[in-house]
Amino acid sequence: MQRYILKRVALAILCVIGVITIVFLLVRISGDPVACMMPPEATRQDWEAARRTLGLDKPFYIQYWRFIRGVLRFDFGNSIKYDKPCLDIFIQKFPNTLLLGTVAMFFSIFIGIPVGILSAVKVGSRFDNFSKIFAMLGQAMPVFWAGLMLILVFAVHLRLLPVAGIGSWRHVLMPAFTLGWFFTAALLRLSRSTMLDVLDSEYIKMARIKGVPEKLVILKHAWKNASIPVISLAALNFVFLINGTVITEMIFAWPGVGRLVVDSIYARDFPMIQACALISSFMYVFANLIVDVTYAYIDPRIRYQ
Repeated sequence: MQRYILKRVALAILCVIGVITIVFLLVRISGDPVACMMPPEATRQDWEAARRTLGLDKPFYIQYWRFIRGVLRFDFGNSIKYDKPCLDIFIQKFPNTLLLGTVAMFFSIFIGIPVGILSAVKVGSRFDNFSKIFAMLGQAMPVFWAGLMLILVFAVHLRLLPVAGIGSWRHVLMPAFTLGWFFTAALLRLSRSTMLDVLDSEYIKMARIKGVPEKLVILKHAWKNASIPVISLAALNFVFLINGTVITEMIFAWPGVGRLVVDSIYARDFPMIQACALISSFMYVFANLIVDVTYAYIDPRIRYQ
């Protein structure tokens, strides 16, 4: 088990180094960052000062070493728009995005998985048909359209929830459901399909023949074996929910990381965009590492291979 974990940690470190290298190269290949940030009326001295500030006046290998050294120290440079360290601004905005993603994940898990299991148990029933329609709508509707429809119904016509902003728990409901509906539908469909495959297995039939209670058959024997791909999708979905809030935060004027990225793009705040891209990538690598280790605990065959 320890050897398996060490291998996964080593692969995660290689992925982190690869992400840092790719971001560094994309920044240089995509064009001159100073040309994107400087206004048309900037002088030659302004251009040279900007290059010195970003370290672009140094040779390529020195830039790469400084970039890696800064990332390893969690030093992503200073934001041009806010004139503060990028990491401090990200930490300031991240709790709002984490709150939104956590509530959306709560909707996804506690609606998608139970409904998917029950739909597989009652396959062909009205409940199963309703769950399939719910999943189809969740994966077919664009996020921006679902958010606007929720605002129109619950904020404009019914006046039950606030339109936008952050404050009480009522402000979280609409953006969280808008963000999490797609992933709720994904978890529902995957839970249903994996449960249907497992419920048709020979050992499930044998358990029923032996007289094992139906609840025990479903929750212990069937769901334990069907949960591996669902856990993988849920873990990656949680990271995507946190990093994929741009559209939702813009619709509901939610002051999080997604809106920070959009504002930084408009302001040509190159270091801030770079910092957000790196931190988001690190989250994906860490989530995959946690999923791999969790797999090994759930299914011992994985760590022995």
